[in-house]
Amino acid sequence: MEQAGSGSQWTIGELAEACGVSVRALHHYDEIGLLRASRRTASGHRRYTEQDVRRLYRIRGLQMLGLQLAEVGSTLESPVDDLMSLRTLLENQLAHVRRQADQLKELEGRIGQMLTRLDGPAMPAPELFMSTLEMIAMLENHFTPEQRQELAARRAVLGADKIEDAKRRWVGLMEEGLGYVRDQTPVSDPAVRSWARAWDEIGSMFHSGEQTKAAARSMWQKEAPALSENLPWSATDLAGLMDYLAKVRHHRAAAE
Repeated sequence: MEQAGSGSQWTIGELAEACGVSVRALHHYDEIGLLRASRRTASGHRRYTEQDVRRLYRIRGLQMLGLQLAEVGSTLESPVDDLMSLRTLLENQLAHVRRQADQLKELEGRIGQMLTRLDGPAMPAPELFMSTLEMIAMLENHFTPEQRQELAARRAVLGADKIEDAKRRWVGLMEEGLGYVRDQTPVSDPAVRSWARAWDEIGSMFHSGEQTKAAARSMWQKEAPALSENLPWSATDLAGLMDYLAKVRHHRAAAE
């Protein structure tokens, strides 16, 4: 560090070492106009001043909040008293961090479930783990993080016994519905309408929001081939049943 008449000055290497950043990073900051040395020697070497050091610490602080370099630059170029734009930026960043925290919490739960299976009396077959991972991928493709949280919360409230009872009822409804499809029973038939209501009642146990219900129906319609690999019914049966159920719901809505 050099002492000049107007204060201390640092070479790029000295500044990098003192502030815990790489020389390469400082070169990059210079290239994009984020931090440029206020002074140069007669031979063209950079010399950073105390004002430059303060700016560097502000850059590092904003980066630690998760801001991208472009956002850091726009924040630093805003007027000192422009607190509203900084507040908006930080609020958006906080929302992003919270979404990441929710995703990590969900991932923690999934890993815990997988470990519980591994710690069971019998080692699960690799195919079971593959099907579980495929189901996770399907859920992520069709449900938002908030909707997946709703599903998890509902399952936690219901408990294992009620979930198993719902599964048994659902299997019976599957067989009943496939029978209606094979027999080409009219969707206006009272028995069919009663069957559809029972189906929707089970679904409502796990998801109440209309958007979540729509996502669940979309998954069943679009993922029939993958779902059938882990169920005792063919993809054709599942797709046909979902189409039939949609027609029943449409007829019911029109009648009401």
